[in-house]
Amino acid sequence: MQLIFATHNPYKLLEVQAVLPKRIDLLSLSDIHCTQEIPETANTLEGNAQLKADYVTRHYKMDCFADDTGLEIEALNGAPGVYSARYAGAENNAVANMQKVLSSLKGISNRKAQFRTVIALNLEGKQYQFEGVCKGEILTQKHGGHGFGYDPIFKPEGFDNSFAEMSLEEKSAISHRGRAIQKLVSFLSEL
Repeated sequence: MQLIFATHNPYKLLEVQAVLPKRIDLLSLSDIHCTQEIPETANTLEGNAQLKADYVTRHYKMDCFADDTGLEIEALNGAPGVYSARYAGAENNAVANMQKVLSSLKGISNRKAQFRTVIALNLEGKQYQFEGVCKGEILTQKHGGHGFGYDPIFKPEGFDNSFAEMSLEEKSAISHRGRAIQKLVSFLSEL
């Protein structure tokens, strides 16, 4: 089975390839020569994931799945949420985004947060959605050099290390994206 993962992000692609069965040939947007940024104009993770999957299905006539992920921080009323990638500005700068979160939480003791991923799958003319959540907390400073995005400042519940201090395998086993992908994999395995 061949599926397009609607992403340009090589780190996301590696995370997903690590948990997908080998019988699924996973291609990225680069593999199908889709170089444009797909607009994410919805105000929910569900909406943005579906917009991206629909774009690929419509323009490339291929089965596709797309994800959208948000970091939802309790003390910030769920922010940055759907705006996580561009929290500190349109340039999608991970360091600036982390700094804005750390500044916003300065002096705040409630550091509860969760990552939430929604996957939209367009398969053989039908649409499906899968969600994965990883609860944790925001650290007071960055730890670790692996991963991407907010990984250095997010410590998952029940662990002593940030996502950025974990191996890809460790993170994939417990992460929001890993959990959503497991639901996707279980669904695809039953076909």
